[in-house]
Amino acid sequence: MTFQEVIEKAKGNIGPYCKACPVCNGKACRNQMPGPGAKGVGDTAIRNYDKWQEIRVNMDTITENTPVDTSLELFGQKFRYPFFAGPVGAVKLHYGDKHTDATYNNILVSACAENGIAAFTGDGVDPEVMKAAAKAISSVEGKGIPTVKPWNLETIEEKMKLVKEAGAFAVAMDVDAAGLPFLKNMNPPAGRKTVEELAEVIRSCGTTPFIVKGIMTVKGALKAKEAGAAAIVVSNHGGRVLDQCPATAEVLREIKAAVGDSMKIFVDGGIRSGTDVFKALALGADAIIIARPFVTAVYGAEEEGVKAYVEKIGAELEDTMAMCGAHALSEISPDMIR
Repeated sequence: MTFQEVIEKAKGNIGPYCKACPVCNGKACRNQMPGPGAKGVGDTAIRNYDKWQEIRVNMDTITENTPVDTSLELFGQKFRYPFFAGPVGAVKLHYGDKHTDATYNNILVSACAENGIAAFTGDGVDPEVMKAAAKAISSVEGKGIPTVKPWNLETIEEKMKLVKEAGAFAVAMDVDAAGLPFLKNMNPPAGRKTVEELAEVIRSCGTTPFIVKGIMTVKGALKAKEAGAAAIVVSNHGGRVLDQCPATAEVLREIKAAVGDSMKIFVDGGIRSGTDVFKALALGADAIIIARPFVTAVYGAEEEGVKAYVEKIGAELEDTMAMCGAHALSEISPDMIR
């Protein structure tokens, strides 16, 4: 099955908001929430996609004609490719009745592990969401990354117990979810975190590597580093939470320059091809996160859909590496893009 066939199947399953577009660029759903759009006009999601397209790759085929290695080692785990499925929550609300968060995560986590990558799982107001996600991750021997919302510390500690029981190889918090409407005026309070509060959260994880998702400035990256994060995700929450943000492609290079190799760097936002993955690696990312297209994959053909999408992005990455003279991820360098 090709991913184009998966998209066609998804159109009958995915509900009224997402249009299952051939290219998920934020335009058809720009201001739809509920749905995959934004609480504003959605210009940030569109900018995310457009800025990756403005970056070009430098072809160089005067190199050794040897196989390309796309594998990545991260936090003691080895993966077939350097991209991961991103966290998505409230799928029934945003994408239609075919799946709940539990069924979506069960399919996504297992299918990603089966195809050599890992999935981030989402979180929700209902405690059962995290319980089901932890169970799905446990079933694949911890090859998944639960993503916790920025709740109060007591709630976070309860969820961290589930993370540890699942044996997850890492855990994340999407601090930029503070801008989501459903987190407003909650009791107990949820939202933005100080460096000290974030450090306390990270300490509650013990030895599990902690990833801070939602970094868009050098200042923010250095705060995450100060708090003790093992990694950051350069992310504006897919453009969902604040209009007029820069694209992730516009800030990645400067953030990499500021933190160097002191922490791992993920990036998301509008990355839609293996060539985009290559561009992100050339700008300094260690790994890439793609979210919305995996929803289309699951709603279109479940495990088979995920497999088709992983193979599509992986093949595109491998081809771009070969045509630009990179035989391994470590050989991808800034001079390979312009």
